[in-house]
Amino acid sequence: MSTTPRDPHRPVAHLRPPRNWINDPNGLVFHDGHYHVCYQYNPSGATHANMHWGHFRSPDLLTWEPLPIALSPNPDGVDADGCFSGNAVSDGDRLVAFYSAHREDRSFQHQPVTCAVSHDGGNSFSPCGELLIPELPEGCTMYRDPYVWQDGEGWRMLVGAALADGRAAALLYDSPDLENWTYRGPFAARRPEPIGGTDLFTGEGWECPQYLPAADGPGALLFSTWTEPTGPQRVAALIGEEHAGHFEAGPAVLADHGPDCYAPALLRAPGDRWLLWGWSWEARDEAWAVADGWAGVLTLPREIHVDGDGTLRQQPVTELLALRGEHTIHAEGATHGPQPVDLGSVGRAFDLTARLEPSGNAGLRLLTTLDGLEYLDIRVDTDAGELVVDRDHASLDSRARGGSYRMPCPSGQPVDLRVVVDHSIVEIFLITTGQVLTLRCYPTGQGPWRLEARSAPGTRLGFAVDAWELHPLVIKEPSTGTAEPAPTSP
Repeated sequence: MSTTPRDPHRPVAHLRPPRNWINDPNGLVFHDGHYHVCYQYNPSGATHANMHWGHFRSPDLLTWEPLPIALSPNPDGVDADGCFSGNAVSDGDRLVAFYSAHREDRSFQHQPVTCAVSHDGGNSFSPCGELLIPELPEGCTMYRDPYVWQDGEGWRMLVGAALADGRAAALLYDSPDLENWTYRGPFAARRPEPIGGTDLFTGEGWECPQYLPAADGPGALLFSTWTEPTGPQRVAALIGEEHAGHFEAGPAVLADHGPDCYAPALLRAPGDRWLLWGWSWEARDEAWAVADGWAGVLTLPREIHVDGDGTLRQQPVTELLALRGEHTIHAEGATHGPQPVDLGSVGRAFDLTARLEPSGNAGLRLLTTLDGLEYLDIRVDTDAGELVVDRDHASLDSRARGGSYRMPCPSGQPVDLRVVVDHSIVEIFLITTGQVLTLRCYPTGQGPWRLEARSAPGTRLGFAVDAWELHPLVIKEPSTGTAEPAPTSP
């Protein structure tokens, strides 16, 4: 199995273990000077099975240390068939992880909450061995993915759910001590409805609910939409305020406009920052991923907040600027017709900023083969008022998925972008509005990416583009033999 960075599609600046399957980020918490990031993990293969919690920690979001696997199923326990998703909190000198306990002899839709405690900074966790909330609330047909946070002197918990009356929900509990929990009813619940004017819906059930409390303005409830029989869909958010244990909000909006981001999780960081990681699944045939020996990657950590006007805004954390290496492209100018303008070349992992001023439909093309047949298009559709990302030609391999994806982009003003490409993952931040679009692509070309500015006939595009090579994250050697081995740096 190929597990080294020589694999042309394996990211180097995004967090994941050197091999095997990962999905949802779990247990995100800042504790004793370290950011802790856990994730759903199959230690024995590149398929979704045998769920454990893998574990990294970092003092600075740049250098990461693999820690021993945090949670493992107990064959005779409440989580015999999988330690599924949840979160963690820092409580004095201990870390407490809350998670969904999966057993095959229960309904797959019934994953009650249990917990485990660490007194050694996350190096080991001791399961409590019993369910914290043994019974589903009445009328609950799906139940999983706890999210716990401190509220004053006490604690609160949301659990993702579907209700028998057709609503998806985030259910609210509270506790004085992290052990005894009282059900308070739905924090938010809705029948499936369109998300932000798209043809996507809020789903029959909500997974991985996350609560971004209001500071001086509105707050946000993030959730991952789930629908039978297709399962996971997209990430949505409600923007609003809590009143008497109920979250009152307007219409749902997309939290990520791309097809390949799901189950994001929040971390409350020092300095009143909220950070977010998501799971970017593979957009290629499963057999291909299994043959390569790995599947899934975590997104870049993002700073997230709600503006006073109710806009959910995300951007890469400031620390990631330290990963910028050689400044390989600096180009300013304009197109004046259908002939593209060559902007230069950059390696397979890069960080790009662009200011685009189009008079009509225009944008950037990222080419990965010399013949120009393989490319990713990022363009402004001024007629529709949207930024379009088109990957239909991003891989000549038929096993990779295509598709074109859009996010709102105001017309009549400059468009500011930040694009991070790391081998097979692309994260496009529309700085103008704070929106983000995540997708995967698998180019067959082995050389550098070439950048072009392109515009429709009769259209002018003013541009200012800068790109930097992207250094890999530093993954330390494990301090114990039970942690995953670190990958070799390129």
